[in-house]
Amino acid sequence: MRLGQEVQALSRRTALNDLAEPATRLQALAALREDLAAAGVENFSLDARLILCEAGSFAAEDLIRAPERNLDAASLQRLRAMASRRTAKEPLSRILGRREFWGLPLTLSAAALDPRPETETLVEAATSALCDLRRAPLRILALGSGSGAILCALLSEFPEAHGVAVDVSPAAAALTRVNLESLGLSGRSTAIVGNWGDPLGGRYDVVVSNPPYVRSADMAALPREVRDYDPRLALDGGADGLDAYRLLAVALIRLLEPHGGRFFFEIGSGQADDVARILAGAGFGPLACAPDLAGRTRVIYGYFGANGPRDQEGSWREAKKGLVLTKNRLRRVVRATVAEPEAHATPAPPNA
Repeated sequence: MRLGQEVQALSRRTALNDLAEPATRLQALAALREDLAAAGVENFSLDARLILCEAGSFAAEDLIRAPERNLDAASLQRLRAMASRRTAKEPLSRILGRREFWGLPLTLSAAALDPRPETETLVEAATSALCDLRRAPLRILALGSGSGAILCALLSEFPEAHGVAVDVSPAAAALTRVNLESLGLSGRSTAIVGNWGDPLGGRYDVVVSNPPYVRSADMAALPREVRDYDPRLALDGGADGLDAYRLLAVALIRLLEPHGGRFFFEIGSGQADDVARILAGAGFGPLACAPDLAGRTRVIYGYFGANGPRDQEGSWREAKKGLVLTKNRLRRVVRATVAEPEAHATPAPPNA
């Protein structure tokens, strides 16, 4: 949260700040709901309950069973601090430090995008297209991995698959590893620092990405929850919003398995035709698109076309060699990222 926003939020007179102590859970909930509603927070009632339970370290069932129990001073102090962040429109998931994606609990940090439900469209498209390969030893590559949400979801659906996550941000790569570890997926995956697959060799059966696709001129018009709290590096797609897709198309030629390999990319509203032209120009096709729940085209996917570069062979062993070469680099980068708590918890990439 920005310091100026926090000071401004704390300086306002609010029902929660005016609440007499000691206060019961029910009284605190009512005051918090009033403050969130006044700030224009959507779903203010649900958010109030979640924030109160988090601040007081009790479950929702405890709130129902004992609403008249007093909050201790430390819990009330935490509640006021969390409320000030939410009234400043910081997303609830960032305040709580976690987000559920594809039914999986993920840790969040300021280093990566807050994974949103629309991105589950990509996971759904991939699992549907690859439904006959659920038990196959797929090699999955996630470029621009961020929190690792997409890779974690796919590895949970394909129990024999192995995955590699690449992100240009050292802190994001560390966060990916934290989530892979917490979900018990680290034995089948690794996360490294790199720019759109530059550190890698070999080929992969599945390549996925949710790249930055917002036009630079549109950044200022994004909702506050996105503009102020998601990293710009993960949002800004250049003048036309398509810079990342041009880089991905080039990377695919070298990294995608030419015999049956598939890719799945999230795209922004109205970008389907432009992204399709970029990919078709690199030799990929036929291409297909998948809509999100709102009916907007959200994902484009396909594979090498008949005229694709089928003479460049690779192997998973070559990919592993590339990972080994970057292992020490990742360790140094993670140790240097002392400001990120997740980096301290990041284990070394597995050798297998």
